[in-house]
Amino acid sequence: MRPLPRLMVAPNGARRTKADHPALPITDDELVAVTRDCIAAGADGAHLHLRDANGVHLLDAPRYRALLDRLEAEFPDAYLQVTSEAAGRYDAQAQRAMVRQLKPRYVSVALREMVRQPEDWPAAREFYHWAANAGVEIQHILYSPQEVQGFVIALNNGRIPGRHHLVQLVRGTYADGADGALPLADYLAEMTRATDHSFDWMLCSFGADETASLVEAARAGGKARVGFENSLQNADGSRAADNAERVREVNAALPQPASALS
Repeated sequence: MRPLPRLMVAPNGARRTKADHPALPITDDELVAVTRDCIAAGADGAHLHLRDANGVHLLDAPRYRALLDRLEAEFPDAYLQVTSEAAGRYDAQAQRAMVRQLKPRYVSVALREMVRQPEDWPAAREFYHWAANAGVEIQHILYSPQEVQGFVIALNNGRIPGRHHLVQLVRGTYADGADGALPLADYLAEMTRATDHSFDWMLCSFGADETASLVEAARAGGKARVGFENSLQNADGSRAADNAERVREVNAALPQPASALS
């Protein structure tokens, strides 16, 4: 299993539009250009959302494949991850069908979207086991310490296979930023309850606290996801010009890897 990138950019997400920021990428051409700028600014991975002709969130395997082919040709070493996010448009069956058709190397999957009620577990379990056997590396999105607790239970009872897991922790919301978000330590405490499991984890955080939160995560052994999906603001509260500006700020603030210091 490939390690998560040190710094992943999430340039658009499922909900924001150019009304929120004119530099937010909507088209595939814009996504390619923004990914290029962000890799030059210090990102080593990208988290990708498609939009339809009206700018609405889209899960579409052929479109994803065409975009990935373009990006992989230009950035063969980058960690290029697609999303399976529902965003209020798709049910779990449609999400799983897209992933099965695309069979991406890297995909993010929210546990709470795969298991919306207890009776969803048989289909979810079969999907997680299929992905492991198919070489599809899932980064599990967990929005609260309570969701981390549920994830750990699923690991310990074998519903989610494997011993090493990729995790995306989410702090805050679009509406409130990081205000009222629980401490990172609460998420990490729940992860310690997993028996005989290890984690490669990443944090994303909303609002002006994004940079500080990502630095805290890196110092705790995690990775960072930055970009307009989660925040349009720099640490000083100013509005970032584009995703590359957010990448440059966070890249400069993160502890440098040992290889860069030698």
